[in-house]
Amino acid sequence: MTRELADEDQALSDVVDRLEGRFPSRDRSEIERAVADARSHFARAKVRDFVPVLVEREARARLEHPIQ
Repeated sequence: MTRELADEDQALSDVVDRLEGRFPSRDRSEIERAVADARSHFARAKVRDFVPVLVEREARARLEHPIQ
């Protein structure tokens, strides 16, 4: 079963909230950018069920180890 787009949007909004709690010194806009960039890597994924989990992992890695 695949996730509806609205469900995925809500799940990714929850990801932003969790990452904001984990990285309180980062601006929300920076976290939203990291999530949006990570999401773009999965734009063509046919199976959407795990996209929020994968996006969260990638965005967290970007925030933990930013490219200078």
